Amino acid sequence: MNRREFLGTLAAAVGDRNKTSDTEGRFGLSIKLKGRKNSSIKRWDVITIGNLSRNRYWGESKDRGVRSAICSCTVISGDGFHIIVDPSLKDEEAMAIELDRRTGLSLDEIDAVFITHQHGDHHFGLKHFPKAKWLAGAEVAAGLNKSGSYGKPIVAADDSLFEAVDVLSTPGHTMDHHSLRFDCKGLSVVIAGDAVATQDFWVERMGYFNAVDFELSARTMDKIASIADIVVPGHDNYFLCL
Repeated sequence: MNRREFLGTLAAAVGDRNKTSDTEGRFGLSIKLKGRKNSSIKRWDVITIGNLSRNRYWGESKDRGVRSAICSCTVISGDGFHIIVDPSLKDEEAMAIELDRRTGLSLDEIDAVFITHQHGDHHFGLKHFPKAKWLAGAEVAAGLNKSGSYGKPIVAADDSLFEAVDVLSTPGHTMDHHSLRFDCKGLSVVIAGDAVATQDFWVERMGYFNAVDFELSARTMDKIASIADIVVPGHDNYFLCL
């Protein structure tokens, strides 16, 4: 059973919150999901699976990068809108190809871009979406606008996007970091950005080496754990949080 099939089984169990015997019987678990069944979000897709420039859990030193960092990039699709989070690829053609491969969408079909924080690898591909609204937390938007790197303003996001996606303050990696949370098919999904670097860092509640506050990073991960069934980290594939 692959990831999507397992998630489908979990979602099916949401149909009756008091009827968990199928899930218990198949997996030996009693699972209480955190998401709401009724949501305007239709699907979500990881466009690029990120990787770190150096990874302590692979025995690599924090003092030297051994590869180029790529962030995880995700599309959230709802009733009449598509949001891309942290567009990761510098090359426009490569970004267009990956978006098409994973969703069938073109660059011009994206309605909004959300940037989790100011680190460059999380907005490499922002310019590829000139027709979309560019969004970020207020401090992130102000910082990127001040840099003058883009000819179009990034707008401070409200607490909710399209009345379906929650914008969460998730400080620790940076103080102005924000993540997104939404419900899809009964599951609560958090697109964490670098509030969670990879699943290994999550397990140990460890911030990445360049986090500004490691204790705050750990508390933020605890906060995410309390609300998420699925976590999409900043530099890894998504994983379950049950």
